[in-house]
This record gives sequence, C-alpha cells and structure tokens, in this order.
Amino acid sequence: MKVIRADILGFCSGVHGAVNSADQVLTEQNAGRSFSLGPLIHNPIVLDSFEKRGLSVIDEGNFDALSENDTVIIRAHGISPDVLEKLQRTGCRIVNATCPLVKLSQKRAADYASKDYNIIFAGDKNHGEVIGIEGYALEAAKGAGLPARFFLIKDENELQSVLSQDKFDRNKKTVLLSQTTFSIAVFSKIQDILRQSVPDFECVNSICPATYKRQQALEKLCSAVDSIIVIGGKTSANTKRLLATAQKLCKKAVLIESAAEIPEEFFSFETVGLTAGASTPDAVIDEVEKLLIDSNRS
Repeated sequence: MKVIRADILGFCSGVHGAVNSADQVLTEQNAGRSFSLGPLIHNPIVLDSFEKRGLSVIDEGNFDALSENDTVIIRAHGISPDVLEKLQRTGCRIVNATCPLVKLSQKRAADYASKDYNIIFAGDKNHGEVIGIEGYALEAAKGAGLPARFFLIKDENELQSVLSQDKFDRNKKTVLLSQTTFSIAVFSKIQDILRQSVPDFECVNSICPATYKRQQALEKLCSAVDSIIVIGGKTSANTKRLLATAQKLCKKAVLIESAAEIPEEFFSFETVGLTAGASTPDAVIDEVEKLLIDSNRS
C-alpha cells in the first residue's frame, strides 16, 4: 500500500492560535478556573485532552457562575458583541483567541451594515463564526439607526429565495460576504447570480486562503489515489466540505476522527490519500498514516 498525504492538511493558523492560547492558560498557575466559551475547536480528541488538563466548556447561560479569578477563552470562531459585553460584566479574565480573519469579517460586516448595505452572507446557520459576525452587523445597523439587512444563505437556492422577498431591495447597495470556511465553488455560483441580479453589487471573498489551498490540494490528490480518508471532527464544517469534495472526485472516501475508525476495506487499497480538516492535529494524522502502513507490512 502507498499512503499519500495532501500537500496541505491539518491545523490552520487560526486553530493554532486558539490551541496555543489554551495551552498557555493551562500552563499558568492561576487561582481560578479555566473555560472555553463553547468547544474550543471542532475536534473531540483535542477537546478531550484539554478537558483532562482542566479546561471546561461554558456557555452563555452559565456566566453567573464566573468570578474575577476565572479565565475564559474566546474560541477561534469568535462571538457576537452582546455576548462579549455580558462576559465582560462578570469581571473574569478574557483571552480572545478569535481568528484574525474572522475578526476582519466581523469588522467588514459592521462597516457595511452601518452604511445601509444589503449583506448577503454565505455560511452555515447556527455556526459560531456566523452568529458572531451577524451580531456585529446587527449592532452596527442599530447604532446607525438603520434596519437590519443581513441575509444568511447556504447555497444558490436560498439566494433565489432571498431575491424574491419583498424586504430585499435590489436597488440598494449589496455586498456578498462569507464564512471563512465556505465552499469556494458554491460561493462562485452565488457571486455570479448576484452580479446578474443586483445593479450595485460588491463581492468580498472572505474565504480563508488555507481553506482554498486545502481544497485545491485535495482535488489534486484525488486524481492520484484509489481512496481518500478525511481526518477530522464530524461536526467541523470545513472537514465535512472536504469529505463532500472527496466523494465527488474519488471512488471511495470516508470521514474518520481517529485511526481506530479506519474502515477495514481501506487496508486493501493500493493507494490511499490522506487529508485533514483545519482542527485536526498532526499527531492524529500521523497515527492514521502509521496504522495503514504498518498493516500493509504485516
């Protein structure tokens, strides 16, 4: 068996930053407790390791239990300004590990909202990053005395639904923004429709370059292997998109969280390609590769 890794896979810089922040907090000698606001990243193996070191997960409904001795880490996805304000009122120490690209998207959404733009936002409903960015847009519109014009869509079909709504004014300036891990192909289709449908249209490609390069590397890999193993958290948006791409381009593709989940049939393929989501640590990728190679030797 030959195991080939994608040229780009695993941790992105935003996840590295969040993980390093958590590691630093847990290494310090603090009198209080340590929390992440929501799961730090979308990878159960990493979350389990941090939990064993004392990092607990807290949600908005439990802020009353915090004290000034406690530390709360804002994960890479970021949070909305109203949640940040609630957290600040507790007096706890806040470590903001929001990805810099997400912070930029928050600022952009606020800027466009304050200028009365229609904001078409391509992303996943209920995803932490999207909720936070929408919060910045709504706050900025309210502060400027303007109605909220934030339209969340996941694909071309939902865009067409928005365009047919009475509350969407085609004559207003319109901007397209997106989640940093959104599908490049779907974003491009949405962009084309808006260019043809809205007279005054701007497009800001806020998809993370690492996401784009990771998808490109996977497409290249699919042409050189019999099967693809995507390694990552099963709740991770970018990991699920890698799986969708692999399933389209390769005969056999599977998503696993650890080496123990490798399907038996994958040990019989001549070539197996490996890619991994942005929240997958190198150690897990190494373990999957080692098990595949060692099984072939035996």
